[in-house]
Order: sequence, then C-alpha cells, then structure tokens
Amino acid sequence: MIINSYAKLNLYLEVLGKRPDNYHDLKTVFERISLSDKIFLKLRKDKEIMLSSSSAQIPNDSTNLAYRSAKLLQDTFKVNKGVEIRIDKRIPVGAGLGGGSGNAAYVLMGLNKLWKLGLTREKLALLAKKIGADVPFFIYDAKFALAQGVGEKVKPLPKLDSLRLWHILIVPRIHVPTPLIFRKWDKINPKPGLTTREYDVTLLISALEKKDFIALGASLFNSLEAVTIKLHPELKRIKERLAKAGLKSILMSGSGPAVFGIVSSRKEAVSLYNRLRGVDDFWQVFMVKTV
Repeated sequence: MIINSYAKLNLYLEVLGKRPDNYHDLKTVFERISLSDKIFLKLRKDKEIMLSSSSAQIPNDSTNLAYRSAKLLQDTFKVNKGVEIRIDKRIPVGAGLGGGSGNAAYVLMGLNKLWKLGLTREKLALLAKKIGADVPFFIYDAKFALAQGVGEKVKPLPKLDSLRLWHILIVPRIHVPTPLIFRKWDKINPKPGLTTREYDVTLLISALEKKDFIALGASLFNSLEAVTIKLHPELKRIKERLAKAGLKSILMSGSGPAVFGIVSSRKEAVSLYNRLRGVDDFWQVFMVKTV
C-alpha cells in the first residue's frame, strides 16, 4: 500500500495559555498542503513492526510517531499481524509543517485498511489524540479545519472545500525545538489572559470564505512567530525577502522555522518559485497548494 502523507500550514495560531498538564491551549486554523512524504505499508504475517526511512533526521525505532501509531493500533485491537513501514521524506523535519504528525495519521488510516479493522474516522481520531496534538487534523480528511484544545479538537470547515490557495514556502536549514519555543513564550506571557487581543480567528475564516486576499493578509496570525524570530533572525530575512517579492500575506507555520506566503495564482507561484529557489543555499524553497 502506498500513501501520500501531506503537510499542513497554520494560517492562524493563537496560544491561549499554559494548562496544568504543561501543554498549551490553542486556537488554530490548519490547511492541508500538497507537500508530502510517501509511505509504503507491507503486511507481515508475524507481529513485527519494522520501520525505515530515507532520512537520517528521523528515528527508525519506537520513538517515531508512525511506529507509535502502528503499535497503539496493534495493542488496542489485539492485532496478530505486523507491518513494514517505509517513509520517503520530502517534508522538512522539525519545520512546523506537521510531517511527523501526518505520518502517524496516515499510518493509522492505512493500517485500518491493511489490517481490516473497519474503524470509523471518529475512533481513529480518538487514537490519534493519544499520539500528538496535530495528528487528529489529518484523520479528518479536510482541506481546512479549526482546531482547539491542544489542537486535538478538530472542526473541519466544509465551506472552504472549493478554496485552493497557492503558496511559496521557504524552510531555512535550522532546527527549532517546539518545547523550547513554548517555554520562551511562557516567560514573555506569564498571564496571557490579561493581554488585549488584536486578532480574531473568525475574521480569518470569514476572509477565506469570501476569498478576500486583502482581509486574509491582515488576519494571518501566529503567537509564536515573534519568539522564534527573536531566536532565529534568519526568519525575519525570509519574511523581508518575500515582502520584497510583492507578497502581502506572509506567516511562520507552527513553531517554525517554515515561512509561507500566499500568492494569487499558480502562474504567480511558478514565477516566484523560479526567482527564489536559487537565492540562498541555506533555504529550501517549495511551491505548494491546498490539497
């Protein structure tokens, strides 16, 4: 079985505060994009779970989210079969694009078919929550979704099913540990509920529904962006380069370091991609769309 494991962008990411369990309550809008890994699943008659990948940056053992999702499914439903999982990585690792979370979700969905478990989407989403906050989004097979809680409470946005956005995506070759970014955010925002909010997720969703690109640019928001940019000024340079190229809607995804800009058409995306991809060897440049 061969599966496309897609990446995501956060068009909106508001950190509401730290919870007693040390996780953070969020409000975010996910977009599923065409940048993807390839996952190959092969049934084993024994109970072994074997994992390999094309990238030295991800573990091939039980700490890998895709392995954990297979093991969770196997243990929960007493499956007496195994699987060989091969991940061909194209999504940059640790970039704020949900590559590992997507791998976990698509392995869950693939094994549901391969092992003939017949689980509903809702049951798979409940399992996905145990693996990671971003994993349930991919289970819902939605182009766009609003997520709350730690990211696990997912509400697909079907009014946006006909919308397709084009993006230029730039990922600098730096590693940004998500826990570190949240720790830095906590220091800057000890009592986040007392700060006045300039942004509203309903304005962003409304702009998407109306295909209002001016309002969309003004509604993009990421609570973590300023924190990551302070640690990695390279991101500011990327944003400035995209702005210089004429983009008005620019944002960092997740905890970074991926930065994306929204463009008006495929033609504009191709033109900008060809201009930007050779600018800096330190940058990976992609042209992606909603999928």
